[in-house]
Amino acid sequence: MRTANLYDLDFAAWAAQNAEFVRAGRFSEADLEHVAQEIGDIVKRERRALRRRLSRLIQHLLKWQWQPENRNASWQAIIAEQRDAISVLLQESPSLKPGFANHAIEAYSAAARLAAIEMRRDVKTFPPSCPYAIVQLLDLDFLP
Repeated sequence: MRTANLYDLDFAAWAAQNAEFVRAGRFSEADLEHVAQEIGDIVKRERRALRRRLSRLIQHLLKWQWQPENRNASWQAIIAEQRDAISVLLQESPSLKPGFANHAIEAYSAAARLAAIEMRRDVKTFPPSCPYAIVQLLDLDFLP
């Protein structure tokens, strides 16, 4: 079966086969068009993962700050978990660091919207832009 056809029928088998072709230097047998597409998609997935983690982190920092009466260990654990995951993402993909501030800006609107829904408040309760500096977002001990 041609590897390009296998791409649509069984992605896992396609990936294993093309990895074998590339490792063996058999590039003429590899489905290079789809390989290139998948590599590009990996970059997009890493960026989306970073934005999701940042959004969840900011969401819980907002809840922590604006609902002190409801603070609990679960929120604190989620904050720590997101920071740990962000740290791993940045260690494994240091090229994400230069765009970190932009990812935080993009993540903020979703985070504020979700926090507002959970808190049953208007999203205008929160500042129009992220109130936390990058250093605060990454600081393992920072809680607003």
